[in-house]
Amino acid sequence: MALRGPAGLGPGSRGPLDESVAAAEGREAPALVAAGATLEDDEEDDGRGRGLLRWDGFSAWLHCVCVVGFDLELGQAVEKDPAYFYGYVYFRQVRDKTLKRGYFQKSLVLISKLPYIHFFHTVLKQIAPEYFEKNEPYLEAACNDVDRWPAPVPGKTLHLPIMGVVMKVRIPTCYDKPGTTQIVQLTQQVDSHISVILPTVHEVDLFRCFCPVFLHSQMLWELVLLGEPIVVMAPSPSESSETVLALVNCISPLKYFSDFRPYFTIHDSEFKEYTTRTQAPPSVILGVTNPFFAKTLQHWPHIIRIGDLKPAGEIPKQVKVKKLKNLKTLDSKPGVYTSYKPYLNRDEEIIKQLQKGVQQKRPSEAQSVILRRYFLELTQSFIIPLERYVASLMPLQKSISPWKSPPQLRQFLPEEFMKTLEKTGPQLTSRIKGDWIGLYRHFLKSPNFDGWFKTRRKEMTQKLEALHLEALCEEDLLLWIQKHTEVEIVDLVLKLKNKLLQADREHLPVKPDTMEKLRTHIDAIILALPEDLQGILFKTGMT
Repeated sequence: MALRGPAGLGPGSRGPLDESVAAAEGREAPALVAAGATLEDDEEDDGRGRGLLRWDGFSAWLHCVCVVGFDLELGQAVEKDPAYFYGYVYFRQVRDKTLKRGYFQKSLVLISKLPYIHFFHTVLKQIAPEYFEKNEPYLEAACNDVDRWPAPVPGKTLHLPIMGVVMKVRIPTCYDKPGTTQIVQLTQQVDSHISVILPTVHEVDLFRCFCPVFLHSQMLWELVLLGEPIVVMAPSPSESSETVLALVNCISPLKYFSDFRPYFTIHDSEFKEYTTRTQAPPSVILGVTNPFFAKTLQHWPHIIRIGDLKPAGEIPKQVKVKKLKNLKTLDSKPGVYTSYKPYLNRDEEIIKQLQKGVQQKRPSEAQSVILRRYFLELTQSFIIPLERYVASLMPLQKSISPWKSPPQLRQFLPEEFMKTLEKTGPQLTSRIKGDWIGLYRHFLKSPNFDGWFKTRRKEMTQKLEALHLEALCEEDLLLWIQKHTEVEIVDLVLKLKNKLLQADREHLPVKPDTMEKLRTHIDAIILALPEDLQGILFKTGMT
């Protein structure tokens, strides 16, 4: 099961933790050493002449490891944190007649800022069963193994040992296409010491999750793209989590900018906000299992009710789209309950392709590749016209003057963008017909567009700043200072130093030689000034 929220178990959860929490205190827990601590007993040599604080390696992968006990009245909880984390859970339930309600319940939870769903589930399967047999010493040994792992650098292929097992993984980059398995291409020969090879660290089994609803997969893609409020009602936390994550993943490489909770419970702090009928539901995807939600979330506009997800090779009966008014009872049948009318015509070709795969007993992994490629092509067809239009908002490079502030981006004008669709719209790359214009109009009002455009605008603004720096470096600044006053020269030096600091702070896409050239220019200008000013300017900022 995967969770998302402050501290990983859903914000606002309340209840006592089990006594055995392996992240609370002491040097033997995987917690960060306090800032300012002396580097004595807590410092280790990494073999390359560097001192590492104890658990620095662990912290690159995990925030903490928790053992969570369950209070039947209050629910589960760990300490809350304002930032979002992902929680990966291995749950154990054992019949015990000595306990209230007759069951012992406990979970091992890995909490991380890394959304490596498949990877951390694999780690849990390796260590959790043994932990429940051997308790804290085993867990501490596993944490020590993680602490020795190299940092998860994008694009790197790593061998990660944990409790006698070696996993071979490749850390994805932002340039990877969804569904590509570079690790397979990299594995040319069999490594005898490799126990597990993971083709992906972060992708879920897309077809297994969409299997009950693949007839409506295109409609669900639209709902996710538009940031519509969606509830997934599933029979178990794992099925709820996997389905929510599959929905979020279906618009990749476009980032889903709204909130999503793979496993939402009645103990979450937003419970009242999400169940109130006095305001419209927020843009969020919720995964739930408690039958109580069938009543309290009945007013949400889009509800996906699924049965048990079948193992690979078994295909559940396809659910139908039903009207929301029919979702009244706790025993409502599986289905997609919505009044939404899709903008695009259904692509019968992909449905036939998937149905043929079902009949031929095609492996779920192969079906996932087909479905992921279909979603990728659909998303790219949709986003390319937007990318093309936004690129046209960039000022021409010849308009960038070293002696003026960088020019501003042109404003995004929805109607101007709509006019471009007639000749350069998605019809150039997609066979799907329908009301693309209506879909774009709806999307431009969504959180996903807002997040995407803010990201693109930031990238383009940084590019303009980088081009401005390069223009400055091409100028003969020593000739310039001969024609200007001392005050103007000092002002130029201070501005150039600020430019350097900004480039470092904001990671501007500037060539390394540009930065070095600018530092050389600054030093040359300072040396041309009187000695008293040289001392002051060399101390001001860093060159």
